[in-house]
Amino acid sequence: MTQIGYTLSSEEHTPTELVENARRAEEIGFDFVSISDHFHPWVSAQGESGFVWSTLGGIATATDEIDVGVGVTCPTYRIHPANVAHAVATVASMFDGRFTFGVGTGENLNEHVTGEGWPEHDVRLERLEEAMDVMHTLWEGGNVNHRGKHYTVQNAKLFTLPEETPPVVVSAFGPKTARWAAEYGDGLWSTGTDEEVASEYEEAGGEGARYTQLDVCYAESEAEAVDTVYEYWPNGSMPGELSQQLESPAHFEQAAQLVERDDIEEGSTITTPDVGEYVDSYEEAVEAGYDHVYFHQIGPDQKAFLEFFEEELQPRLS
Repeated sequence: MTQIGYTLSSEEHTPTELVENARRAEEIGFDFVSISDHFHPWVSAQGESGFVWSTLGGIATATDEIDVGVGVTCPTYRIHPANVAHAVATVASMFDGRFTFGVGTGENLNEHVTGEGWPEHDVRLERLEEAMDVMHTLWEGGNVNHRGKHYTVQNAKLFTLPEETPPVVVSAFGPKTARWAAEYGDGLWSTGTDEEVASEYEEAGGEGARYTQLDVCYAESEAEAVDTVYEYWPNGSMPGELSQQLESPAHFEQAAQLVERDDIEEGSTITTPDVGEYVDSYEEAVEAGYDHVYFHQIGPDQKAFLEFFEEELQPRLS
């Protein structure tokens, strides 16, 4: 059965707001929530970017049953994988079986801050593979010494560990990484309703959960929704690999000058109050092969979307 989720956008809301949104999502019947892990917002208008591991501690104490996943962390540049493993183990022990750890090769926007540079995708994938080996070894609970191509771990041991290691779900937007996810991960994390990524993952032997995010903006009118997306999430309409390559919110704002309102109206983001559009997009994602589909409500007004979900959308999806 397909699980229905809700995005906790760290770039758009304060940590305290995110904790309350997670509590409310559990209350109205979402199966899971996904929280983003960023050092910077995409554009300054979004206004936030709290440290996700602190926010997750608050969510763990504010909720009881809802599953929670990070979508996704890059454990290769900004934070050493030994420290990421430590954070994951602590948070997973607090959630007691409700936590999923999403990983990816990241974006320059977040990872350049430690000054290590930003190489091509193959190198980033190589670093991710070694980082995952480091983290899994630490989660086994023994004393770890590791001297690899990219990372060194000296005499390290984690003492706070969950009863079971959380699943590690790999982000992929193309067929190559989808096949890599099938080999090295416990599931697939993506966006949109394109069936190629899910199909490649399955054909490569992937058997884990398959997550995808649907960008939406529920408002009283389509015009209001388009205006909100144009102000707060123009990055969603940028083509190609820009989201992986640009270095700062200022660069994204410069690139966003090329985005027109027509691009948003004609794009994949749902900007209508018509519940049928949400249902159609959800069903398209399920048909594409995803069994965890979650909605990202763009902009400040989360209350309106959560009420819309409870009163109109959830009954239709059920």
